[in-house]
Amino acid sequence: AEIARRSRGTPRLANRLLRRVRDFAEVKYSGAVTEAVARDALNLLDVDTCGLDAGDRTILNLIIDMFHGGPVGLDTLAAALGEDAGTLEEVYEPYLLMQGFLIRTPRGRVATEYAYSHLNRKKEDEEQADA
Repeated sequence: AEIARRSRGTPRLANRLLRRVRDFAEVKYSGAVTEAVARDALNLLDVDTCGLDAGDRTILNLIIDMFHGGPVGLDTLAAALGEDAGTLEEVYEPYLLMQGFLIRTPRGRVATEYAYSHLNRKKEDEEQADA
């Protein structure tokens, strides 16, 4: 269940994570994949409880830090990440949009309130209000 929750509903990703978790269980534990073993392995693999991996968090943090939450155009975002715009649009963006971490506007991509809260970040205007 833990692997399914973090695999984004993608069978290929679920199978890849299952193989990695199974390897982790064999090396570090008795070989049995329990929920606790899966949780430990997925945390070690840097896949969080929402299914975000390091790449997803890098995209969201870049939008928040470098572009003040957005909007930012796809080509600009791709250049800042050193990634192909097509890869961003086809691989990363659909899940971030579907889960509500990112929205597309006519002016570009914008990080949502949910992205800020999931990453334990505050918007700049909230930080200034706290100061």
